[in-house]
Amino acid sequence: AMRLAALLAALRPVLPLVLGLSLGCSLSLLRASWSQSGGEDPCLGAAGRPGALAGGAHLEAADGRPGPGHEDFRPRIVPYYRDPNKPYKKVLRTRYIQTELGFHERLFVAVLTSKATLNTLAVAVNKTVAHHFPRLLYFTGLRSAKVPHGMVLVAHGDERPIWLMYETMHYIHQHFGSDYDWFYIMQDDTYAQAEQVKALVTHLSINQDVYLGRAEEFIGGDEQARYCHGGFGYLISRSLLLKLHPHLDSCRNEILSVRPDEWLGRCIIDFLGITCVSQLQGQHYRTYELAKNTEPEKEEEEDFQAALAVHPVSDMTLMYRLHKHFSRIQLDRAYREIQDLQMQIRNLTSLTPAGEAGLTWPVGINAPFLPKSRFEVISWDYFTEQHLFSCPDGSPKCELSGASKADVSEIIESALEQLNSRYQPLLRFSKRQLLNGYRRFDPTRGMEYTLDLLLEAVTQKGHSHVLAKRVSLVRPLSKVEIIPMPYVTEATRVQLVLPLTVQDLDFVANFLDTFAMNTLDTHDNALLTLLFIYHPYDAQRVNQVDVFAGVKAMVGELEKRYAEIKIPWISVKTEVPSQVKLMDIVSKKHPVDTLFFLASVWTEINMEFLNRCRMNTISNWQVFFPVHFQEFNPALVYRGEQTASSSTDFLRDGHFDRHSFAEACFYNSDYMTARTKLAADILDRDEVLESMEVFDVFLHYSGLHLFRAVEPGLVQKYALRSCNPRLSEELYHRCVLSNLEGLASRSHLAMALFEQEQANST
Repeated sequence: AMRLAALLAALRPVLPLVLGLSLGCSLSLLRASWSQSGGEDPCLGAAGRPGALAGGAHLEAADGRPGPGHEDFRPRIVPYYRDPNKPYKKVLRTRYIQTELGFHERLFVAVLTSKATLNTLAVAVNKTVAHHFPRLLYFTGLRSAKVPHGMVLVAHGDERPIWLMYETMHYIHQHFGSDYDWFYIMQDDTYAQAEQVKALVTHLSINQDVYLGRAEEFIGGDEQARYCHGGFGYLISRSLLLKLHPHLDSCRNEILSVRPDEWLGRCIIDFLGITCVSQLQGQHYRTYELAKNTEPEKEEEEDFQAALAVHPVSDMTLMYRLHKHFSRIQLDRAYREIQDLQMQIRNLTSLTPAGEAGLTWPVGINAPFLPKSRFEVISWDYFTEQHLFSCPDGSPKCELSGASKADVSEIIESALEQLNSRYQPLLRFSKRQLLNGYRRFDPTRGMEYTLDLLLEAVTQKGHSHVLAKRVSLVRPLSKVEIIPMPYVTEATRVQLVLPLTVQDLDFVANFLDTFAMNTLDTHDNALLTLLFIYHPYDAQRVNQVDVFAGVKAMVGELEKRYAEIKIPWISVKTEVPSQVKLMDIVSKKHPVDTLFFLASVWTEINMEFLNRCRMNTISNWQVFFPVHFQEFNPALVYRGEQTASSSTDFLRDGHFDRHSFAEACFYNSDYMTARTKLAADILDRDEVLESMEVFDVFLHYSGLHLFRAVEPGLVQKYALRSCNPRLSEELYHRCVLSNLEGLASRSHLAMALFEQEQANST
């Protein structure tokens, strides 16, 4: 009995599991016996055929193969077969995954314009709503029309209205029919609320043939047939456009009409049997017809406030007034929605585990970033109305100007506006002075401000009082937008340019070995050009003693080892090796489409970085200046101990050298364009080039994006750089700072000083 009790006690924890498994197995066996029992199958047909179900589907055949009608429901493995007699062709993938998956853009907008309104109403449309649509084109019948700035115009060469409509539909189908789901056609005397049009298409199904607009009756036609009035715009789905295109020629020859919108509506009705509707799938296409001498600011009708399209717009001024009025309506609606959401958040906060203590300010905005250590603390920048005390160049004080000055002025105005809206009519505030200002950028929520304002408060009776008040404001991060970037590949050839001086001779061998191992052995698409910089004294003795003879011998050995590779070199004589002057020489000897990588002798080339150089450098768009990782002096860091060899901590004992701009990736065409602007600015003052680097040329004389980022794939061993005192004071100072900060970290330097003091004391 005791043994049985001990056994039951040991099995008690697993008893539920055993019972569950037993019950599951029993139910499975019972179900299998029911399904295999004999008897007449109730799903068989009347004649007892095991063929067809009542709904028309088919059962499987007796051998387990799918019967007719089941082909689409059972997956099949299609074996890959390649004919050995045919040459192998590499499969080319599409550039973008959305192309391969068959995704389409949402909305295309076509604006019909004319000679009389191209430079007036069409320009007004372009300035008001064009930037809200993803793609907008203007269509006209003019020949060789002069296109206003910032507009894309398609000229058909025939001003007849019907012909313009026919050519426009044909052009849209030919060039955009396979790229967009919806096509919105409007006239230039129409004001359309772009955001509402975009919201409308997001609520409509693309699987239907849609012809949506303001439905109008044909004159003397069928009472059931409707066409969409062109003045108020209309929406056509992609499926309808594809079905309509084969009939456009017949419509042009057979249908007579004066109005192009009537002609298109008749064409759609006669050949597709689809009429215009003003309501579809629960969505209403609301319009409003403007009367003469209408004042948009005074219109209070509900139909006008809710209108998606307004017509006719007689002049540019009215177009701008309409845009201002509807923008104000949308802004007020957005503020009301924000207030409603904030109220809901306040009501729901009490039900959360944190309670009301978890409510952040402003309501609905992310909480401030909480640092986990002192190194993650975000510092505040101090400013006044005239000066900024955290300057980009590192100086302690600089004048407040440009975007920073506009930012401070706007924040002060916003603070006064908020105070007056809260305390009026009891108090009215006016600014006397900004006592103190603080701001910081929190990446989790936006720009934060704290202002100490000296204010004058005036009561309703006219009494005034001066007081100081502290206010806090947040400029939250708005909706994140994806910036379109040109397409680049990793197949571009990189031309490495390596400037060498006499002081660099000790490091050339390691650079060439790394280059051969990581690029030549791997057959990477990269070439190397050496730039030998001779001092005038060494240049005079080059026939007797060539200081670069050893480097040239190494290059010869590489060319023997890799017969298909040639490593050219260029010899330059100068006392001041200006980076811009050297680049001028190299630029003239290469094609304009060359992708340069300006390297230093301490750079360790690898395929990972070269690919990032290709991807981050875009012709006529962006240049790339990587921040390399500089290892510390091992004598100070390790002090005789073994260096770290683990691949996980190779970035531990060093820092990213932000003072160095020696490495750069850019296209020759972009450099030549910026260099031409620089030459026009400095005229014949070549001494200015000695105080500039390639980074300065692109920064001040090009409109390109300058991408400056840390590059963990660009690691340099420690070496004491030689700083040329003949360069400008700024470049020399930057070189000295790079050497000093590259010695060791603060903790390592403190330990070295401590050990030195210990040694001196003993």
